[in-house]
Amino acid sequence: MTSNQGAEQKKPLWQRLGWLLLIWAMSVAALGVAAWVMRLFMSAAGLTTH
Repeated sequence: MTSNQGAEQKKPLWQRLGWLLLIWAMSVAALGVAAWVMRLFMSAAGLTTH
């Protein structure tokens, strides 16, 4: 088995930060969708705050 340390290059900083930002934004969006679905189910069951 050979090692690929020489062939593997680091990605640019802007690209790594872009992926980090994309993953963060998608996780926030998924959390928002989950909260929205929970509110739909709660309002369908008659649970309201007003």
